[in-house]
Amino acid sequence: MKKKTQLIAQTAVIAALYAALTYAQNLLLPGTTSMAVQFRVSEALNVLALFTPAAIPGLTIGCIVSNLYNIGTGLPLDMIFGSLATLGSAVCMYLLRNVKIKSYPLLSMLMPAVFNSVIIGWEIEYFFIDGAFEFVGFLTQGALVGLGELGVMAVLGTALYYAIKGKKIDKYFYKPTKQSK
Repeated sequence: MKKKTQLIAQTAVIAALYAALTYAQNLLLPGTTSMAVQFRVSEALNVLALFTPAAIPGLTIGCIVSNLYNIGTGLPLDMIFGSLATLGSAVCMYLLRNVKIKSYPLLSMLMPAVFNSVIIGWEIEYFFIDGAFEFVGFLTQGALVGLGELGVMAVLGTALYYAIKGKKIDKYFYKPTKQSK
């Protein structure tokens, strides 16, 4: 398969998986994908950014598509800010993928919590809490969002990372070569 075709296919599959997991979770457990302390199972797919650059657009598009649901519930801003947080964390995860502590990419795994804490914490405090920004409120909202992200990445993300490494699935992911750049 041509590298460009492989990149596009993996991007599409990752986007579809993210959106489908988010929709399914929201159907089974309403609100758990969009509340301040959320445990969005699809966020574990951020781990894919450690294995392929196709995860960067895939996760971002998946987040946009899954957040379209939130427009109907009064949260159109989440489509913008949530997707920006996903894009930022995926890019940083990919860039930090080779920085490991005892073979574990700890810094990369923290990126979703960092980006979502800051961006979504600000979004919630600025747009949804009495229409006024308070720094203590921002820290509180950011901590709540970050807690959910840390939980997802520590439990599901870590399990997915070791499953991919253990089963050597990572060799099937698109990896850019000097010729394909």
